[in-house]
Amino acid sequence: MRELTYVARRTVEWREAPDPEIRSGQEAIVAPVAATSCDVDSSILAGHGFIDPPFALGHECVARVADIGDRVTTVAPGDLVVVPWSINCGTCAPCRSGLTAHCASVPHMAMYGAPIGGSWGGLFSDLVRVPYADSMLVPLPTGLDPVAMASASDNWSLSWRLVAPHLKARPGARVLVVARGSIGLYVCDIARALGASDVLYVDPDAEHRNIAEGFGARTAEMTDPIPHGFDIAVEATGRVDQLALAVRSLAPEGICESAGNHFRPGELPLLDMYLTGVTLRIARDNVRAHIPDALDLAASGNVDPARVVSHVLDWEQLPEALPDKRLKPVFVRDITPPPDPG
Repeated sequence: MRELTYVARRTVEWREAPDPEIRSGQEAIVAPVAATSCDVDSSILAGHGFIDPPFALGHECVARVADIGDRVTTVAPGDLVVVPWSINCGTCAPCRSGLTAHCASVPHMAMYGAPIGGSWGGLFSDLVRVPYADSMLVPLPTGLDPVAMASASDNWSLSWRLVAPHLKARPGARVLVVARGSIGLYVCDIARALGASDVLYVDPDAEHRNIAEGFGARTAEMTDPIPHGFDIAVEATGRVDQLALAVRSLAPEGICESAGNHFRPGELPLLDMYLTGVTLRIARDNVRAHIPDALDLAASGNVDPARVVSHVLDWEQLPEALPDKRLKPVFVRDITPPPDPG
């Protein structure tokens, strides 16, 4: 089979790898049918990552189950499934607590799309081994478009977690979104659907702002801090100065969620944060715990993640097209199920 491999800045290529094999009864082999780049992939392709190439890329996809071990009970060959980005067993203490990004059964930070916590391959591959199929794989609800939901592995479900629990605790909260990519746009859509009284989206990209306005957000190309302006702030830029802007705009006891990948250092206004009373979370997401709720919201019809998809491209175009700067390209293969041998 082929793995799409990151080899240098703005350069990826197909490389041959052995076909994955089922090693235990708990495992599955899946074939991605709609895969997309995460915002962090864009940073990696731009040369801002912290891991030297080469490595297999990709950690967001909807896949079709190709084969299963004899102890897998929740999915069957032919099923369409969301493949979460992190490797997790579902049964250790962290997993049972919902901390699936910190599974104790695998090396710390084990994931698809980067050789962290072992080498698990990437989801821009023809075939992928899933070591804990019953715990990891989430069936795609009937009626949901695999292209629209290709990001449910990470960015869509992460975006749900960035605002949904906070809006439940603070109905009608005001939300600031400082962003550069798909995460911020998903947040605008979700926040509006869940009753935010005001959403301000800040992004220098006019095309992105147009999408946010379609979700009902106010938009700005840039802004100074807006003291006490928002109850919830989401930063998804990877720039510490923009994270500082977000926390400086919070109301007392406000909450800031940082989904930016901060590869570069910077300073935060700690005294301002102390005086205001700010809760700041900077973290990779424990996405598996949130995928079902995020899919339920998508299935409700109250949101439209398909509007964030910027391009739908053929799987074979990956080496040429992925390095180009696009908001949210989705690469697709035939999504029809295999014929029933019976």
